Amino acid sequence: MKEPTRPLPGPVRQVVEDPQRRDMLAALSVLDSDPDPDFDRLTRLASQIFDVPVALITLLDVERQWFMSKAGLDDDGTATDISFCAHTIASKHDYMVVEDTTLDERFADNPLVTGPHHVRFYAGAPVVVRGQRIGALCVLAPQAKHDVPQKQLQQLADLAATASSLFELKDEARVRARTAAALIREEWRHALTLEAGRVGSWVWDLRTDEVVANDILRRMFELPVDVPMTGRDMLGNVHVADRPGVDEALRAAFDDGIDYVSEFRVDPTGRWLLGRGRVYQRDGNGKPLIMMGVHLDLTETREAAEHTRLLLRELNHRVKNTLAMIQSLARQTMRRNPDPERFIDAFSGRLRTLSESHALLSDRDWSGIGLLELVGLQVRGDVDLQAEQIELNGEDVFLPPDHALGLGLVLHELASNAARFGALSVPEGRVVIRWIKRQAPDLRVELQWTETGGPPVVEPQEYGLGGKLIERSLAKVLDSSVELTFPQTGVEARISFPLPVEA
Repeated sequence: MKEPTRPLPGPVRQVVEDPQRRDMLAALSVLDSDPDPDFDRLTRLASQIFDVPVALITLLDVERQWFMSKAGLDDDGTATDISFCAHTIASKHDYMVVEDTTLDERFADNPLVTGPHHVRFYAGAPVVVRGQRIGALCVLAPQAKHDVPQKQLQQLADLAATASSLFELKDEARVRARTAAALIREEWRHALTLEAGRVGSWVWDLRTDEVVANDILRRMFELPVDVPMTGRDMLGNVHVADRPGVDEALRAAFDDGIDYVSEFRVDPTGRWLLGRGRVYQRDGNGKPLIMMGVHLDLTETREAAEHTRLLLRELNHRVKNTLAMIQSLARQTMRRNPDPERFIDAFSGRLRTLSESHALLSDRDWSGIGLLELVGLQVRGDVDLQAEQIELNGEDVFLPPDHALGLGLVLHELASNAARFGALSVPEGRVVIRWIKRQAPDLRVELQWTETGGPPVVEPQEYGLGGKLIERSLAKVLDSSVELTFPQTGVEARISFPLPVEA
């Protein structure tokens, strides 16, 4: 039986029907998609944190609410008119809580409350993708809950933010795959353009070996335009390594009557040509007399194909590295923080750091990023402090992608530790970040992180995960080093890594 619906309040309906929000939801192409284990992990964590039977990631379309991920519920969705999450995305707050739905006039007669689901408690946080609230991560229970701890609600908001980052990362991967397919289509289009505009034609009299050809073909073979031309002249300019293939294709055309097709290089120039031809006249014994054909310049096409292969290899390399890094971070964070609440606190910040660095590098086609921008993002952007507590001193340096990702994680961990335990945990604390680009004996960046004015420092007996990440995040950059010291005045870090010659 179809569940009854009731109109949403005007302001809520206006948010649901907002064209920009609907366009973003449509652009993600996730409605009715297959279950995704990454999102399912988030809903399971939310259910555990709140100790409730049901947790959902919902996506709000105009007429229906679809469950992207669900823990403890078999339904695929509901009508938008009875959606709690519609109110969440319209609230403009970090989360919405309904401690007892029967006492809330918005939901007291809602079919989800009065019907077989018996929803009595709801808490939800919006999922925001590129500024648009496309849905929510929510938890539901059949019993009312009062005085929900603020910490749990903040964790729900953090989980929703993690879901938002996952949507953006997965959409970026989908766009990259679509771009790769477009590059392949562009390669074929380019080949057709060459065939239409750069065709060398020829007629070969096999009895006399004389070839009549247009000027384009003569230029392809580096042959003069005002001198008689023979088949021997053409074949003599085929690269020696490619002659067996050309000879075999010609033999098949002469003896078996199939079309001649061969790719080869021209010896004087190294350019790649595609030859196509057919025997059009034979004598009474079947001996070939006249052969006609064309040659097409494939050099740009082959270069474009090689460029596409390089782009695809780079894409695969980056995706594999990113997934490996996320998996490693998750494993190490979970090993140190088996409790779901502590895991979310520790992992979401590192995932956000990686996501922000990836977004910047992606905007620059993975060419690299400036050190000043990276420091600003991972230090000032990650710590809610007055700018005067942090001093930056150094000339901007362009960092390659691997350097930027590794150094970004190092800076995030240093800033997070300073904000929780070190110089940035007190108003009078101060962090000075200085770096220089050294030219000799090799091109290298030397960066010094110095904390002062914070609580007295005691060197730890054993590094936690943060300390280990600081020391190991630049491991992929050969000949790099990170040295942590713990003078009583504040933590210090000395970071050194080489730069490519062109940096």
